[in-house]
Amino acid sequence: MPGKLSPETLLETVFHRTGAPDEAVIQGPADGEDAAAITIGDETLVVSSDPISLAASHVGRLGVYIACNDVAVSGVDPRWLTAVVMLPDEELLESVVDDIDQAATELGVAVVGGHTEYVDALERPLVCLTAFGLGEFLPTGGAKPGDTLILTKGAAIEGTAILAADFGAELGVDPAVCARAENFLGEISVVPDARILRKYATAMHDPTEGGVAAGLQELARASGVRLVVDREQIPIRPETERLCTAAGVDPLCIFGSGAVVASVPHDAVDAALAELEANEIAAAVIGEVEAGDPELILDGESLTELITDGLYPLWESADK
Repeated sequence: MPGKLSPETLLETVFHRTGAPDEAVIQGPADGEDAAAITIGDETLVVSSDPISLAASHVGRLGVYIACNDVAVSGVDPRWLTAVVMLPDEELLESVVDDIDQAATELGVAVVGGHTEYVDALERPLVCLTAFGLGEFLPTGGAKPGDTLILTKGAAIEGTAILAADFGAELGVDPAVCARAENFLGEISVVPDARILRKYATAMHDPTEGGVAAGLQELARASGVRLVVDREQIPIRPETERLCTAAGVDPLCIFGSGAVVASVPHDAVDAALAELEANEIAAAVIGEVEAGDPELILDGESLTELITDGLYPLWESADK
């Protein structure tokens, strides 16, 4: 099954193989952390890389948003990008690089380098972008007992757009619903959300693969806290409900880019929500941070197993 490596595998195999030590590294590879942080003179450089390998539509745009999101939720405005673009054929070149250009221009980010080539063995484009920014680093591992959990926009924003674009017709979902859902692609950037929340939050995280549930697990592990969450408080849009029901997937467990999970001190919650609302960014309180072993308690049930994104079986079936 494709997907992220387990935290145990990362700890045993990856995180201790990090090359030469460097005192400038403030934050290196760690479970749940979205980005690296490196001291450069009097400033901090925040860096994050992310691939897009399975989505068939708008991979360039998705790649830009997702790489920039990881820098944004680490407390910094993304400023530069490099792009590695691997394509199965030359027919896709213009659409992919145009997507990258448009999304980067929209976010005010410069594409400063990368690599592009054709790879016959690929069936879909493979795009990996690295985003960079300068500023004050905010780690995922900063949530404190007593904090309140806020989620912006809702669950499965990215997953809904992918379902509509890649599977909507075969799922038999109303084309009007699919058209609205595909437009969710324009909401996957969380740079505006994070720019507001970083003034209030002790930690932020960008739920990607495995959705909001997996993102909450990662935040809990990174911060060493227990998160207690009420499913009914998590915003789920009607288009998301319709497509997820048709596909037989849980909207909390499919690609969740487009939302920010933030832990905010209790006395700052009202101000954070008010500023988000003033900027027309929907948000909701979904739970609390408690002291205890790192875990996610969802509706009273402890979710400790690694969550595999619900879209992977759909892609595998489509390839057969």
